[in-house]
Amino acid sequence: MTRTKERTKQSFFFKYSSQFGLMIMMGLVLLAFIITSPNVFLKSGIYFSFLASVPTIGIMAMGLTFILGMGEIDLSFPSTMALSAFLFATVYRSTGNFFLAFLACIAAGILVGMTNGLIIAKIGVPSIVVTLGMQYLIRGLSNLLSDGLAIVVRLRGTLSHQILVGRFYNIPHQALWYLGITIFLFFLLYRHKFGEHVLFVGDNQEAARMMGVNVVWVKIGAFSLMGALAAMAGMFDLYRMGTWWPTMGDGYLMMIMAAVFVGGTSMFGGQATIFGTFLGAFMIGTLEAGIVAAGLKGFWTRFITGLLIISAVIIHTLLRKRK
Repeated sequence: MTRTKERTKQSFFFKYSSQFGLMIMMGLVLLAFIITSPNVFLKSGIYFSFLASVPTIGIMAMGLTFILGMGEIDLSFPSTMALSAFLFATVYRSTGNFFLAFLACIAAGILVGMTNGLIIAKIGVPSIVVTLGMQYLIRGLSNLLSDGLAIVVRLRGTLSHQILVGRFYNIPHQALWYLGITIFLFFLLYRHKFGEHVLFVGDNQEAARMMGVNVVWVKIGAFSLMGALAAMAGMFDLYRMGTWWPTMGDGYLMMIMAAVFVGGTSMFGGQATIFGTFLGAFMIGTLEAGIVAAGLKGFWTRFITGLLIISAVIIHTLLRKRK
């Protein structure tokens, strides 16, 4: 009985070793920031600021977790975020109706995701090629529709603003939404047939097809989910900033990939972790503020983000070879 308990404990720690390692790493990074910038990181304001900004990264990182777990890649979500937010801003300014704007925003994201999924699953074009092309196409469309001009939307003071990005005991509402979305996606990935099929396809696509999994619909569903989450992130960012910019989403691609990889999701498919992505988003989201507060140039953020991505991929590759 004792040996069984010991084996259970060992398997538990082995299964979640990357998440435990990430938590230790986050603690060390935070400690370093506290030592270098005690005036910033020993005050609560910086942490509430993180809770307001990190959900934008985290929501899209959750979608990318499904895509990578399926053995695919998506490079178009920053542009999808921009187009969806543009439609939200345009419809809201024209009608003043939140629900119409919300539907237009989410529908745009799902449509882009479905298009990606159809081309990848039905025609067989590699996802990196499809989503790279879609990234430029959607970004160009956003700029054409907006004439490259920013759109100011008066959202502050509205009921929807209070619900989406208001404060609850000084905690930003978007952080609570992010937590709720994370819990929902956790159960979707680990407790629902769709999530099982996503990981099955990522592990062995041909075996999944032979076992009766509709690979085409799984891929379309996963890319549609990615599009919907990118649209939601765009909406939250629009509410937080109050302005839509043609460059919205630029700079998020590498940060979000880093959050997912560092969190423990494998780029080879068949393995994904929602909890790891949740932690990874907060770690990546705090880097820039910590680096700037420490007196270093903001360019260090890209250097460290790139280093984290390469390190995470190397670790996953070595672990894969050991198996």
